[in-house]
Amino acid sequence: MKISSVLHATFLSSDLTRSRAFYEDVLSLSPDAARPAMGFEGVWYDLGRGQQIHLMRLPDPEVGLQRPAHGGRDRHLALAADDLGELARRLEVAGIAYTVSQSGRRALFCRDPDGNALEFIEVPV
Repeated sequence: MKISSVLHATFLSSDLTRSRAFYEDVLSLSPDAARPAMGFEGVWYDLGRGQQIHLMRLPDPEVGLQRPAHGGRDRHLALAADDLGELARRLEVAGIAYTVSQSGRRALFCRDPDGNALEFIEVPV
């Protein structure tokens, strides 16, 4: 047996409109209309190479849980980004806090509107 890739990561969203503004306006992701409707509201984002992010509007079972300030010390999804400087500018304009990698590598961490941690690692195209 060999596990070869991540196909999708799912995040819960308490406010899909707010979450979509982050993923679409700040991160420039586009919804994948080809995905089937489910028994609850949600949206899929295609990242290429068969990889996706799925947002589901469902109650968060961890409401009130204290998260570390630095997303690298929390469970998180790491995404490749070709320009961390541009991403940092977009986050600043949107008023979204972020931290840089404590290892010194070209990476930054932020949280989506529901507190899900995301890591962005600079990978030139």
